[in-house]
Amino acid sequence: MTRIGLISDTHGFLDDAVFKHFDKCNEIWHAGDFGNIEMADQLAAFKPLKGVYGNIDGKDIRVVYPENLRFNCEAVDVWMTHIGGYPDRYSPLVKPEIYNNPPKLFITGHSHILKVIFDKKISCLHINPGAAGKQGWHKVRTLVRFAINEDKIQDLEVIELGAKKGVL
Repeated sequence: MTRIGLISDTHGFLDDAVFKHFDKCNEIWHAGDFGNIEMADQLAAFKPLKGVYGNIDGKDIRVVYPENLRFNCEAVDVWMTHIGGYPDRYSPLVKPEIYNNPPKLFITGHSHILKVIFDKKISCLHINPGAAGKQGWHKVRTLVRFAINEDKIQDLEVIELGAKKGVL
């Protein structure tokens, strides 16, 4: 079993609580908009890190992390990209591939909207962990934690880090 800590849209801010919440995870996956390479390096020093760059990320991030990352975790085909949309509203950049060769797990960031949706048309679970940073219009900072056990995605938990400063 592989335990995953999923984070996105940190925009250069890394809450210390992330380390507590991801302590029992085997890997951390970041769905883009890291904000700076130092923050990415801090996560990578804590746990093995997979990630993609986001639209705000500069060259320092883009030379290390790709725009799209497709890989297998145990027996689950995973596709992670920052701007991918969601079921029935996939981005034009991913739409042809996601319908022709769907993954079992599709992870995106960008919207700052926490979503977990199963796309019945292609038998794919879509997860957007929301935003863990302080920039953007979201009101509550969120993370997602889950496990992959052979070909099953299980034990999914939403973690609220609290309100953005000055909100709520």
